[in-house]
Amino acid sequence: MMRRREFIMLIGGAVAWPLAARAQQAAIPVIGYLASGSLDSSLLYLAAFRRGLGEAGFVEGQNVAIEYRWGEGQHDRMRELGADLVHRGAAVIATPDTPASRTAVAASSTIPVVFAVGDDPVRLGLVAALGRPSGNATGINFFVGELVAKRLGLLHELVPAATRIAVLIDPADRPRAQDVLNDVQAAARALGLEIQILNASTSREIDGAFAVLARNQAQALFVGPHAFFNFRRVQLAMLATKYAIPATYPVREFPDGGGLMSYGTNLADTYRQLGIYAGRIVKGARPADLPVGSGPHARPRGHHIRNPAGRRHHARFRSAQRPRGGALCCYRPAREYPPHSHQYLGAGLATADDAHLARRSGSGRSDVIWTEPPGSLPTRRRLCR
Repeated sequence: MMRRREFIMLIGGAVAWPLAARAQQAAIPVIGYLASGSLDSSLLYLAAFRRGLGEAGFVEGQNVAIEYRWGEGQHDRMRELGADLVHRGAAVIATPDTPASRTAVAASSTIPVVFAVGDDPVRLGLVAALGRPSGNATGINFFVGELVAKRLGLLHELVPAATRIAVLIDPADRPRAQDVLNDVQAAARALGLEIQILNASTSREIDGAFAVLARNQAQALFVGPHAFFNFRRVQLAMLATKYAIPATYPVREFPDGGGLMSYGTNLADTYRQLGIYAGRIVKGARPADLPVGSGPHARPRGHHIRNPAGRRHHARFRSAQRPRGGALCCYRPAREYPPHSHQYLGAGLATADDAHLARRSGSGRSDVIWTEPPGSLPTRRRLCR
């Protein structure tokens, strides 16, 4: 009788164990990740997002699950993808770009949304106020839309002989496209520049825009601060090199992919902060109680430059920057351009972590200039010896 009872208890325990395991697995919170780009163009950013989650105490596959949804540059798919994440009951939806953020906020008024956007989130309708969001959304504002005039001015300093400037915008990214157009037209009038607007919302349209740019003999290129262009940064850099046109880009990751220069934030670190915010929400924080944070270097301290054709632009740029008190932190001669192979991942960055990345990848063939504003001390480790 005793053995029979022990046998029944043993069988019962064997049955109960997988049920308990499944119940424990079902209790793991799910983070929805909605982006308008693609997986293959977001690997660097995803690593930063997971690093932020790790800082908040979460590891994907261990104590949190992530459901990814990619728009692949097709903005008309975003509503369907957002609705799917809502249907799956995500604990929080993380959105690293403006189209995805607006989609997620419109999809649900109860599921928390953590966003990263380059425009004013109040004007975008994502939050009521930066200090007290009050709704179900909060996140990071990394300020790229406000830098249009500054970037155009720096491009003019770099190539002062260029009077015809092509401006590449994504018309599907509304309302940012119109804002960029308004700002760049005002800045161009002040500088006495002639601008030509080029539209591109697909990879093929980017190719076509460069063909038009060459046909119209544009002398420089201004790439608008659109999420789609961030995901096509290597394509843009390669085409700019092919057509030998100096170009300015909105964030630091463009020069890392071979672009000439950028003036803006470290977008990868913005994704890290996005992961931290998502982790805090999973732990129980309310979006309404988390003020909208500023992205890293919300007031950019400098810009990265690569030289596609010798050193002529650098000499001019350095002379233009020095009188304003800029401190040169790093300069490396370029032995090869463009650095489009994977071995160049991380080349040209100026933070301590990025210096380690550059050493590990065996890069260091980049031409980099980093300037600090007047009266400030360099806060980044010098890469030059």
